[in-house]
Amino acid sequence: MNKRIVSVLVVAAFLLPVELARTQQPQQPPPPVPESPSRQVVTVELVNLLATVLDRRQRFVTDLQKGNFRVYEDNQLQAVSFFSRETDLPLRVGLLLDTSNSIRDRLQFEKDAAIDFLHATVRRHVDMAFLMTFDTEATVLHEYTDDLNTLQEVILRQRAGGNTALYRGIRHACDQLLTNPPPPKTESREVRRVLVVISDGVDSDPGGPSRGQAIESCQRAGAVIYTISTSTDWLSFSGDKTPTKYHKTEGDQVLEQFSDETGGRAFFPYRVDDLAQSFQDIGDELRSQYSLAYTPTNRRADGAFRRIKVEVDRKGLSVRTRKGYYAPRPDARPARPASDPSN
Repeated sequence: MNKRIVSVLVVAAFLLPVELARTQQPQQPPPPVPESPSRQVVTVELVNLLATVLDRRQRFVTDLQKGNFRVYEDNQLQAVSFFSRETDLPLRVGLLLDTSNSIRDRLQFEKDAAIDFLHATVRRHVDMAFLMTFDTEATVLHEYTDDLNTLQEVILRQRAGGNTALYRGIRHACDQLLTNPPPPKTESREVRRVLVVISDGVDSDPGGPSRGQAIESCQRAGAVIYTISTSTDWLSFSGDKTPTKYHKTEGDQVLEQFSDETGGRAFFPYRVDDLAQSFQDIGDELRSQYSLAYTPTNRRADGAFRRIKVEVDRKGLSVRTRKGYYAPRPDARPARPASDPSN
């Protein structure tokens, strides 16, 4: 081997480890681009409202236009971007029956009321209803269907017993069934979510949700609650065959709160015969409402409750709608601290 070849090999032997060391060095990632704290993507959704307008005689007013309405969120005027007179939207109705010991004497009244309501309000092939009961627990007896005869058979088989988990029943109905109801078989995907609660308004479930939590669930679901009291706390004057209610029980006030907060109504019938007008009123109201929507000026995703007030510019009219809604919740994932070395 000549001296030139030996020299080349010696130089290569020294240079090779250097080159290998260079190729094995890990690639350093480019420095991260600092994220501007003011740059935040916010998804803004429309706030949808159903409004019922009544005159002084409590008759429905159905000839108003978009310009007649004023919508306020936390006392700030909002621009109404969508308006229509919704008279024939498909209904998605939840029927919630109290089967606890507290209404044992009125259970037959409840059954008759529930059956009459279904046949008076739910239209075959258009509307759908589900059936739930609550005593110690909340139980779904039948999922959404338009087969009223099947629902009637299930209602007639019910018996009373146990505690009264009213708030648990309402929360379950709104969270599990009214939040994502079956869509209609039409081009329109809109439906009207309704929960009808037949109860004395008493809750004796110490481990269940609070009244506020139950109301929040229905407000998030966009469900309107109509309540029918089974209370028998009435006073009949001598010689008068028509009983007169002399005060509302605590349970009646609870039922009214659920209806008021969600834009519905509370009814206090004494006899089953008195229910016919109540059901007619509910059916008429559901098909005599206005639909409004707006993009809120407050776009913070803070999960806070926003109060809503709807007014019209005609004197002597009142508006009934839900009292408010909950803003989207903020991202629940905890932010990494600035000193975290993995940042």
